[in-house]
Amino acid sequence: MNQEKARFDTRLPKEQKQFFERAALLGGYRNLTDFVIATVQSKAKEIIEEREQVIASQKDNEIFFDALVNPPKPNKDLLSAKEAYNKAMNK
Repeated sequence: MNQEKARFDTRLPKEQKQFFERAALLGGYRNLTDFVIATVQSKAKEIIEEREQVIASQKDNEIFFDALVNPPKPNKDLLSAKEAYNKAMNK
């Protein structure tokens, strides 16, 4: 599978680059590029998953509160269960 490549360049202070290179070395990465890609990939995945969870949670809230405000009419099974309960409770 041939993936199209794209370039990402950035300028940063020399001290910051040295700091990142030190972290890459201590972290066991082959080079700064591998460190940056792995770190950014991990953080990007975390951010996306968190945001998607928030969106899903908001949608769940909408569905839940809509069901509270506009409840569906009881179906046959629920009405039968109510009758059985009332009989069992002598109502």
